[in-house]
Amino acid sequence: MAGKGGAEAPDYSVPALEKAFDVIELLAGQKEGLNQGQISEAVGRSIHQIYRVLQALERRGYIFRDRPAGLYYLSTRMFELAHRHEPLRGLEQAALPSMRRLSDVIRQSCNLGIHNAGRVLILAQVESPAAFGFRVRVGAEFPLFGTATGRTLMAFQPEDVADRWLEAGEAGDEAARIRTALAGIRATGHAEVADAQQPGVTDLAFPVLGPFGAAVAALTVPYIATTYSTLDLATVRRQAADAANEIGAVLAGAGQPSP
Repeated sequence: MAGKGGAEAPDYSVPALEKAFDVIELLAGQKEGLNQGQISEAVGRSIHQIYRVLQALERRGYIFRDRPAGLYYLSTRMFELAHRHEPLRGLEQAALPSMRRLSDVIRQSCNLGIHNAGRVLILAQVESPAAFGFRVRVGAEFPLFGTATGRTLMAFQPEDVADRWLEAGEAGDEAARIRTALAGIRATGHAEVADAQQPGVTDLAFPVLGPFGAAVAALTVPYIATTYSTLDLATVRRQAADAANEIGAVLAGAGQPSP
């Protein structure tokens, strides 16, 4: 690319690194593994170019190979590294004591979700102490717009941030409807919707507010009304709101997490 005066701008690209990122991003979106030929075709590189990249990624633990089938999969290495990142680790440590207390009281599971690259990432989860409950896998990702957690995260952001998330997510014709829903969530202080994937589950999502008033996470209770449910929805709602506020207070330094 030409710079000022027609001079060529320096090229700082690192081809091998670019290829590695291409492979990681490709496998991250696959439910099933891919063989070397499929990876080569999908990233637009020759098999020869991809071969050493796959070897290096496998050796470093970022991908693994089902040798009999010849299929490559993304490992949990990236997720493990993210959990070693101090801000995320601190958030998880601050939240878990309150989440455990909440789960013990309401006899339901709860989870903590954050915004990650336009989606909801489940950072922490506490299972119900009852014999029956609903759980969400730590590390699972969900759509931002279509979940109570995602909409709660969006509702409690500065307007310009929420707008960027909407634009990046290509909300299109749904943008006006989503904005209306976000306004309702802000007014009530939480989201409460029937789970789109699990009939009979009502998702209650509350913002965990950071020091500057924006949601750094959302605490969600997938409420199931069964004979195991000793508390009604209104009581669970109050308990979950208190837990989210407690986590926010710990993050702000107003309290300390206790087991």
